[in-house]
Amino acid sequence: MISARRTALFAIAALAAGVGGFAFKHAMQPTPASPAVKSALQQLRELSLPDLAGKPQRLSQWDGKILLANFWATWCEPCREEIPLLIRMQNKYMGKNLQTVGISIDSADKISLFSTKHNINYPLVVAGFEVIELMRTLGNPSGGLPFTVVLSPSGELVATHLGAFTELQLEELLRHIVG
Repeated sequence: MISARRTALFAIAALAAGVGGFAFKHAMQPTPASPAVKSALQQLRELSLPDLAGKPQRLSQWDGKILLANFWATWCEPCREEIPLLIRMQNKYMGKNLQTVGISIDSADKISLFSTKHNINYPLVVAGFEVIELMRTLGNPSGGLPFTVVLSPSGELVATHLGAFTELQLEELLRHIVG
């Protein structure tokens, strides 16, 4: 009886892993961007947001790099849990043309304290709730956080991901993109 139950549990786990892997692999497949998504990508690249020193920054300054734009907030627990992974991946892949940028929907003071405490090694910019509509157009209908948009060096949409990445998911995505 225990053996049959254990076999059934393994079968269910294997099925769930297979479906999850298929869904993740499917989500990574580039699809032609609609005119609305293309417009949103251009808005994202040209959006001028202050960094922690108050200096306006545009994501287009990282054209020519693989851009991992991560929308997050210090009050978002899954966002907070994902930050160490983003730090590790930035360290690992920065020599392979990756640039992570954190777009935080929060106050500069809170972001600065969090950044210092966690030694965030990539640029952070401060956004307001005005970016939520942009996130919705880019594939996040709920406006949830964290939300990550990955752009190719030429500015094309490679992938989006709602929720915190697992290490396996982000590694697979970056290996797929970086090669």
